[in-house]
Amino acid sequence: MYAKLKDLLTQELDAFRASGLYKEERVIESPQGPRITVKGRPLLNFCANNYLGLSSHPKVIEAAHKALDEWGYGMSSVRFICGTQEIHKQLERKVADFLRQDDAILYAACFDANGGVFEPFMSEDCAIITDALNHASIIDGVRLTKAQRLIYQHADMNDLENKLKQSRDAMFRMIVTDGVFSMDGDIAHLKEICMLSEWYEAIVMVDDSHATGFIGPTGRGTPEYWDVESKVDVITTTFGKALGGASGGATVGHREMIDMLRQRSRPYLFSNTLAPAVVGATLAVLDLLSESDDLRKKLQLNTKYFRDGMARLGFDIRPGVHPIVPIMLYEAKAAVELASRLLDEGIYVIAFSYPVVPKGQARIRVQISAAHEQDHLDRALEAFGKVGRELGVIG
Repeated sequence: MYAKLKDLLTQELDAFRASGLYKEERVIESPQGPRITVKGRPLLNFCANNYLGLSSHPKVIEAAHKALDEWGYGMSSVRFICGTQEIHKQLERKVADFLRQDDAILYAACFDANGGVFEPFMSEDCAIITDALNHASIIDGVRLTKAQRLIYQHADMNDLENKLKQSRDAMFRMIVTDGVFSMDGDIAHLKEICMLSEWYEAIVMVDDSHATGFIGPTGRGTPEYWDVESKVDVITTTFGKALGGASGGATVGHREMIDMLRQRSRPYLFSNTLAPAVVGATLAVLDLLSESDDLRKKLQLNTKYFRDGMARLGFDIRPGVHPIVPIMLYEAKAAVELASRLLDEGIYVIAFSYPVVPKGQARIRVQISAAHEQDHLDRALEAFGKVGRELGVIG
């Protein structure tokens, strides 16, 4: 039987390659950072979620070593059996305090947090109202429930209100949105969303993976950015981006909701506890962010510098203030060609195409880091300008 399946898979994979949709994975031979090595070549890295440059920070690595020595390599179990150590409770308290919420629960990844946050609360009598461009993990988590699902057009508050009116008979309603949308870098309209949630008596849930640590006046994310921290009921986030870049995630919110997740959230109940080294390193990251906002300020400056430079060159970039900078090419082959040519210039970027983004919306997603120095940004701008002109992308 596999021979038949193999033929089908081979045909589909060949079609991916022919259309420019096949995703190659490049092997990095160095630690994550603004400079990396690929196939022996030094490259400037502009495609990592390493927003604050903490993935190889000496204090973070030191904390991981210390936790490894003190608490061991792994717990070999789920939390409710024999998988909780004091440092897990410390991290939950610290994450909750950092995000100014009641309580927190840890997961192996934010994908798991999103996979386990809906089903315990949303029954067939309930409705989940979700932004059309929400992350795949939210989509998958919603699919695990029996709740009615309504999708509103991206960032369209009028359509969201219409969906709230359509679902007025539901026992409970939950509005679900990314805090920052990972492909466009635009920030959700949380102030308007929270106003609508009050008018129509809905719960608000935000996945703040691309915001925690650096968006908002003190880096507390999109609820702080919009000054609606007290009006957001549930936040999911990751430790795998700005908060150190390894793995792990959390759901943060009202104490009773977090307690229910401990009882019924399947990814929590049936997945191993987060490794002690990750927990110790994340604790160190939160301490660093509480002590100084230098990295956040540098990230803001770097982001503005690069965005302004790309606009002057004439590239079609999505407007915004986020360090995600989408350079729109629209056609997959054009995006792949530009990324390949930039690699020849020593700039490591990745082309994004369907199904990661909608068809006809191919792009290169540049991601700026606080670890980038101005000469890194200038070199990238120079390379983008050179290759863009050679390919006719800019004049």
